[in-house]
Amino acid sequence: MPEGPELHLASLFVNRVCAGLVFSGPVEKSEVSKNSEVPFTCDAYCITATSRGKEVRLTLTPIKEEGEPQASPGGKACQPMDIVFRFGMSGFFRFTAGSEIPKHAHLRFYTNETPRRALSFVDVRRFGSWEPNGDWQTNRGPCIMFEYQSFRANVLSNLSDRAFDKPICEAMLNQKYFNGIGNYLRAEILYRLKIPPFMKARTVLDGLLPKKRELLEVKPGQGQCQSHQDSEMSLSQKIKVQMDSQDFLDLCHSVPMEVINLGGKGYDPEKPDDYSMFQAWMQCYCVLGMKSLRDHNGRTIWFQGEPGPLAPKVSKSPKAKRKGKSRREDKTDKQQGVKEEPPAKGIKKEKGGAQKRVKSHIESKKMRENERKGSRSSEGRKKKSKPEKDEDAPGTAVVPSSVLVPRRQLRRSTRTKSKDN
Repeated sequence: MPEGPELHLASLFVNRVCAGLVFSGPVEKSEVSKNSEVPFTCDAYCITATSRGKEVRLTLTPIKEEGEPQASPGGKACQPMDIVFRFGMSGFFRFTAGSEIPKHAHLRFYTNETPRRALSFVDVRRFGSWEPNGDWQTNRGPCIMFEYQSFRANVLSNLSDRAFDKPICEAMLNQKYFNGIGNYLRAEILYRLKIPPFMKARTVLDGLLPKKRELLEVKPGQGQCQSHQDSEMSLSQKIKVQMDSQDFLDLCHSVPMEVINLGGKGYDPEKPDDYSMFQAWMQCYCVLGMKSLRDHNGRTIWFQGEPGPLAPKVSKSPKAKRKGKSRREDKTDKQQGVKEEPPAKGIKKEKGGAQKRVKSHIESKKMRENERKGSRSSEGRKKKSKPEKDEDAPGTAVVPSSVLVPRRQLRRSTRTKSKDN
């Protein structure tokens, strides 16, 4: 899923490819998309983009000539429009020739040049959305990357919220407090600080203190985070985590900035499909040797070491059924929380673990009746069928066909004999 760094890279991509270009005509929506139409038509306008957390805003600005407002085909003056995009699971922007529009391009902006080119919002799974005349969602917190001080204050001033009763890995997906964090970022941040993903969020955050603005600066062009705080945070009586120069909230800012500094990730014009640098950067997410577990929301979290005290007791991932399990395997399954399906009706479980079919009284009665009916019908068939005569049996005379006399002649001959007598 695209997260905060990916959406910021998307905004940089739009500003780079659309710089100096003039767009014209209506904004086209695909027929299959269920999102709303964009009621914007103008003879000449430009496009700029900004990002905030997990949202990108495109601004369509009409181009004026000689101080007069640009008129739309309807005769009314064109007004600027903001379109706020949320990428869902697979959204991104592409800039191509008008004849080479991607297959899943659901919103298209065309240039007024010949041949035309198009900026397209592509979304294969169609979970993304856009909002014409929209604004940043009010239920989202400050951006983790570019509003760090507000982000930190928003988290630490609301630790009494019930959202922080959940495991830290689940609280990090709450965009009200961690706007821009997603599945791979939470895994990388927790891994670097060796924080078990299923520790209580309030326990992780309770030892942190607000920082002054001058203690954290972002270097222009590098995006590096500088911190002057050295602290030690206790997660519980059993687990103690020794912090480095950066605390948990610092890494929620600096790790996404590292991804932005990598560049690429589908937005490098020279290597649009190159993810090798990003894959080499990841230390935990989908890395061989790491553990994974589904959280209470069904999202997979990758980690190393113990999961933490709030880990789900029974994993929600489906387990394949195995036949002929030994007692040791059954014992380990019970310890791991694997539920055994109850036997079906008419099945009795024996001591050795085998299952025996138990016939009910009704079934046995029906079987006896069917056997009786079958025996009676077979006896009746034997009586009706006549036994065949064996021609070679003793005491039977075989009459040749030439000696046979028709019945009428035989009757006449008997009548004449009786008259003669």
